[in-house]
Parts: sequence; C-alpha cells; structure tokens
Amino acid sequence: MALSAGAGYALRPGDGRAAAAASGADAGEAVLASSRQAPAAPLAPYARGTTLAATSTPRGGAGYRRLGDGPGWGRVVRGELAAPRSGRADRRTALTAFVHLTDLHLTDVQHPLRLEYLRSADVHAWRPQEALTVQGAVSLVERVNALRGAPATGSPLHFAMTTGDNTDNNARSELEWFLTVMSGGRVTPNTGDPRHYEGVQNSGLKQYWQPDAAVRDADKRLGFPHLDGFLAAAVRGVDSPGLNLPWYSTVGNHDSMPLGCYASHGDPRLTDLATGGRKLMDVPAAEAHRLRQAIKKATDPRGVRYGEFLEAHSRAMRPVTPDEKRAAFTPADYLAAHLDPRFRGLGPVGHGYTAANLDAGTQYYSFRIADRVIGVSLDTTDPGGHYTGSLGTAQLRWLERTLRTHEDSYAIVFSHHTSTTMTNTHRDPDRPGERRHSGEEVAALLGRHRNVVAWVNGHIHRNAVTPHTGPGGSFWEISTASHVDFPQLARVVELVDNGDGTLSLFTTLVESAAPSRTDFADLSRTGLAALYRELSLNAPGARTDLAGAPADRNTELLLEKG
Repeated sequence: MALSAGAGYALRPGDGRAAAAASGADAGEAVLASSRQAPAAPLAPYARGTTLAATSTPRGGAGYRRLGDGPGWGRVVRGELAAPRSGRADRRTALTAFVHLTDLHLTDVQHPLRLEYLRSADVHAWRPQEALTVQGAVSLVERVNALRGAPATGSPLHFAMTTGDNTDNNARSELEWFLTVMSGGRVTPNTGDPRHYEGVQNSGLKQYWQPDAAVRDADKRLGFPHLDGFLAAAVRGVDSPGLNLPWYSTVGNHDSMPLGCYASHGDPRLTDLATGGRKLMDVPAAEAHRLRQAIKKATDPRGVRYGEFLEAHSRAMRPVTPDEKRAAFTPADYLAAHLDPRFRGLGPVGHGYTAANLDAGTQYYSFRIADRVIGVSLDTTDPGGHYTGSLGTAQLRWLERTLRTHEDSYAIVFSHHTSTTMTNTHRDPDRPGERRHSGEEVAALLGRHRNVVAWVNGHIHRNAVTPHTGPGGSFWEISTASHVDFPQLARVVELVDNGDGTLSLFTTLVESAAPSRTDFADLSRTGLAALYRELSLNAPGARTDLAGAPADRNTELLLEKG
C-alpha cells in the first residue's frame, strides 16, 4: 500500500498560504509534519491492539462490575453512499491515515468553579473517575504509540487530531497538562496545596465517592471499593512519553468557556472564584435542579445569574488553597500555549495554529495532509455562551473559500460539535453584528463540494457514523466517543482509493494501553489508568449506548470518487 508523501503544514485562515515556520526558518518556509517512516516489512492489515481483536468487557450483572478481556468488534461495510465493488482490496492505494482523539476532558478536580454539587439533583453531574483523567490520557498516548500503523491497510499513521474538550474547566492548569500529555513530559495533576488533595472526595459528603475514608457514601453502597492511598496517588506526578507522530488540535466548548457553558466575557465573580480560596461542594437538590435547568436551556449564557447563585451560597463554601494556575485561559492564551516551544513534541509548530491565528484572533485553519488530501479544522464554539455550537459568517465564508481553492484535493473537516449539536444562535460579544450559522447550514455547505469526504467530530461522547448527501456530492460524518466516559475510545481513520471509481474510509476504534482488569492494590500510573476505565463503566447513571451500534464502530464507508 503506498501512502502519499506526507507534508502537513498549516494554511493561514483566509489566504491559503503556507504558514511561516517558527524560529530559525525563512518567512515563507512551510512547517512540515512528516508522517512516520514506513516499516521495513511489507505493509499488511492487522488487528492486534485494536477493538477488532478484543475489547474491555463487563463481567457480571448487578452491582459494581469488573472488566475483563472480551471479544472484538467486527468491521461493518456501509454502502449507503456507494456500492462496494468486488476486488477492491487488491486495487487499493492508501491516501492517508490518522488517529482521532476527542473529549479527553483533562480535569482539575479541585477547581473551585466545578459544578459537582449538581449531583444532588442529577447523578450524572459528577463522575467518580474524574480524578484519573491524566493517567487515562497518558495510557491512550501509549496505545497510539504502540500501533503498527493503519489497521486496514498497514500504512504509516500520518498524524493525530484531537477535536476539542481537551480540558474540562477552561483552566490554565488543565491546558498545561493537556499539552504536556500530548507532547511529552511530567504532569502533576494537582493544584492548590501541593501536599494533598482538597476537594469533594475527601469532604465527608456522602453524595460523592470517598475512596480513602470509612464513610459509607452513596457510591460505596453500590459496590465502589475502599482504596487507601487513592487520592494521594491520583495527584502524584506522572510521565507522558508524548505522541510519536505529529498532532493537530481543534478547540471545544470546554476549552473556550468556563465550565464549558459560560461566556468568557461573563460575570467577573467567576474569575475571582476560580483562583480563590473558597469552594462550594453541596447545595439542596431543588436549587441544584433549577441551576441545571438554567444551564441546559441557556437562559444564563453569560453566567450572571450563576454569579448571583454563588454569592448567595458564599457561607456554605469550604476553604481551599488559592491557586492562580486555575485562572481561565483566553482564546489568545490557548493559541500562544500551542505555539510555545515547550509543547512542540513532534510538531508541527503550533499544532495547526499559527501566528496568523494569534494576530487575527481566530481558532480555525487548514493544513495539507498529503498530496491529494487537505484537512480543515473549525472553531464551532460560540463565545456568546452555552455548550452547543455554531459558526460565524466570517468563518463560514472562509470554509467555502478553502474548499473551493483546494477543489482538486479531498477534504477532511474537523470540528468539536456535530451537525446536530450546532444550534446556538447567541451572538459573539466581539462581533455582535455577525450572524451565527447552524450545523444544518454547515452540512449543506459541505454537501455542495464534491471534494469533501468526511466531517470528523466529537462532543456527544458517542460513536456515530452518519451519511450525508448534497447537490455537489456526499460525505460521511464520523463522531467518536469520548475518553472520559466508558468505553473510553479513540479511532483510526484511513482514506483509500479503491481504483474502481470509489473511495473507502476505514474506521477502527482503539482503547488505551491499560489492562482491562483492575487490581485494586495497584495504584501505579498503569493501575490507575485501568481503574479509570472501570470506574467509568460503573459511574452511577452512566449511559450504556456510547459505544454506538456495530455500524458506528469499526467500519468501511464507501463513497463515489469525486
């Protein structure tokens, strides 16, 4: 299988020129993101280390369930957009292959702004596994690094793309953890008092799992274990090897807004509380329900009423150690951090973002994936507030221009939100006169361009693969499950030319490198990563449909060649 020569470089928003390289390069030199070298052995399909071979499978019925190694998921051929033709496996040429990561939600669990107390009204509002997001993400990096290449063709993997909600609370601490996990280095997932954890899990409150304490909390009554030393282990420093291939970044609502739903231009009380020494951990169920409904219905996108809510509950707040690292980061901070040489890893510089983005205040870009393929990363977050998404008119027009300019290349579009979760019409405070556009409008635009083959996204924490047709052509929308909720997956995507007038997109899901079964006595980084997955399985109220149907998992998706 021949992989087109990999030369991934960022294209500036609006002008289609290669972005200037960072230090030491001429102004017009492109930042190259070369694919890994092909192995010396003949390229061949494989399954080991993917969900084609095995999956972490629940054991037992009621109560707290353990995980063990279970059967793999087969590959489903989907022909809604083109009929599969016999003999195509012998004619294929691989065009590109990459890894899709999404919704890592690296979480500062001691952050004072967190909404854990909504659990008194909704059990889903806090998850027992959240203290282990860093360990789980490092284990996922290890899995990606261990892949031999693309499972369906054996071709080298060209790059990885993470499609947002890389962080959870829009906190600078979390942003540094994310960039270090991806690029390599030591991460200490702790803020506040460096000596010990300060948060809901040692609060004595029975609505939260108290792993180290003798408290008979609600989760222990469901079978959650008592684990001496858990919290000390959870905030202990860990080392990440960093991805061993180039990686790109796309922004999500949790990366753009406090708590993923309040406008960054919102109530200043939220800014003060984020870095301060008080944390609300418990409110009556009726009040939690009203706040949850206000968030869900977007009746307070700027967080003004939330600021009033917190002020009214100031006496109920508990003391914690203040920490400036918990401050919210701005879009400019997000871009500057990606451009920071400390987090370059294997590149490219900026991980898709460029100095041009920083100058223009934009978080969208295009990049050359391979000779015949471009990538387009969108910013679907709405600065006006709320967790659903949209695009402003300027970005929509840029997307149209980009697809038209590169009509001779296949296009893969990346975003955080899906087509059905872009329903937010709140105006951007910095561009109050600009209209916002829905996912339906974006899908219609993509359907007008024959070169669009895929729209890859996350946000819904569920595997879903959806065909789209338009007057210009057809494409597949590929949504991948999160890495915070069970079954904690990432996805390898391969684009191949079948040599018969059709293309195929192969999708193959992978789990982290952690073992399926947890040893409760093992509080090493690997042991905690395994526990992270098992706790996510058992989180009270956890959804059981996030893996999707078989046709949403490991697939071959056929397309007519544009």
